[in-house]
Amino acid sequence: MVKPKINLFINFESTYIASIKNKLLLSSNSLQTKYRKQISKYEREGFYKILFSRRDVRSHFIKKDIPLATILRIINAAHHAPSVGYSQPWNFILIKEEKTRLKIKNSFLREHQKAIRLLENNKIKQNKYKSLKLEGILESNLNLCVTYDDTRFAPFIIGKTSIPETGIYSVCCAIQNLWLAARAEEIGMGWVSIISNRELKKILEIPKYIKPIAYLCLGYVSEFSQTPDLEKSKWLKRLALNEIIYLEKWGNQVRKNKVKLL
Repeated sequence: MVKPKINLFINFESTYIASIKNKLLLSSNSLQTKYRKQISKYEREGFYKILFSRRDVRSHFIKKDIPLATILRIINAAHHAPSVGYSQPWNFILIKEEKTRLKIKNSFLREHQKAIRLLENNKIKQNKYKSLKLEGILESNLNLCVTYDDTRFAPFIIGKTSIPETGIYSVCCAIQNLWLAARAEEIGMGWVSIISNRELKKILEIPKYIKPIAYLCLGYVSEFSQTPDLEKSKWLKRLALNEIIYLEKWGNQVRKNKVKLL
């Protein structure tokens, strides 16, 4: 049985070809040629601006479509992330249909209630948790599921023989690339982790051997918060650098050596 086309993908092939023809989507060799020059001071500053202004976006989404060419450019950035043994073990499922997103949202609501019950003995924290906006599944323009394929180029993957988890770490690198590329395009992105992977695999018809790693919400926003939402709500604060850096051995903190850091 042939499945009906989704509006988002009606012009996918033509947009893909046009993006390559118009050099909006560059091949790996072209990208290497384009960006082989030394990074300028302004480019460096631009990178850090993107890095420090990136946010886990759950709100402020506006009704504006992300052009398919932009989606392809962002995913291409993710596809150029580092991966163990050059295995590129990721896939990206683009989700636009509302009925699919409603199923995902219902999974979130069930898992969210489970988390709320875990805080029964701490009503103050429970109420604060309940007040937090933790997803934008229906409000965002596009949902995207990033998966991990453990079988790609298997059985022998360079660098994975001692630490098998490096495959999943590679997918996380791709997600970070995706996040930064989205921010560079002025697109907000949020990672929804309060979802049942078992239900997610069923809803998206993901094969048994494929592991969902991230469910993401993307869309243009009215604003990017100056500070992360969880920091702004005083759920947690960012640790100082001297609290996370050890010298030579575990536990030998910088502050013990009377060095002050931010």
